[in-house]
Amino acid sequence: MKDTERTYLPAAGLDWALPLYDPFVKLLGGDAVRRALLDQADLRPSQRVLDVGCGTGTLAVLIKRLHPDITVVGLDPDPKALARAHRKAERAAVTVRFDRGFSDQLPYPDGSFDRVFSSFMFHHLDAGSKEKTFAEIRRVLKPSGSLHLVDFGGHKSGSGGFLAHLLHSSDRLKDNFEERIPTLMSEVGLRQAREVSRRSMAFGLVPVAYYQASGQSPADRMAS
Repeated sequence: MKDTERTYLPAAGLDWALPLYDPFVKLLGGDAVRRALLDQADLRPSQRVLDVGCGTGTLAVLIKRLHPDITVVGLDPDPKALARAHRKAERAAVTVRFDRGFSDQLPYPDGSFDRVFSSFMFHHLDAGSKEKTFAEIRRVLKPSGSLHLVDFGGHKSGSGGFLAHLLHSSDRLKDNFEERIPTLMSEVGLRQAREVSRRSMAFGLVPVAYYQASGQSPADRMAS
């Protein structure tokens, strides 16, 4: 079976809801959450950036608008979301490369990117894909690069908020709590994995957490 024939969870959970995804996320405060994610990344001119699970391209287009000297690549398995992402980039008059693919099999050479972003994507993955995704992100990051991730989160599995659990199953959300995300990052060799901050969206009903990790050092890469 080809990668493009694999199943995936659409950005909005269901295909028919995709047209509602952008206005819904905007209403819940998603724009402010993404801008805070970019502020933490310390982007510099001439860097190469990957947005894993880019969906309809909001974050990727925002990065290119704010940092026109950066090369931006977005990856997602959903062709309908990617079509919207292409149109969004055209309307914004920016150049973003959008590729179709899966986060656990990134179609890029080792050490390709200075920054990798993940915005409300991690909880879409099944248990088997999460560790593989972090391993692939480690592989494509430069040693000096870093991963910047935001998703639903909190200290306890019951603190994700009613709305988060309404939109996504408890099974997919369970790894977002009790320091599980930094643990998964560290287990695949990402360095300095940690939660860096937390805030709420959806009028305070849904907690979200920000995470960072650094790329694998040259010595560790040679040893692995």
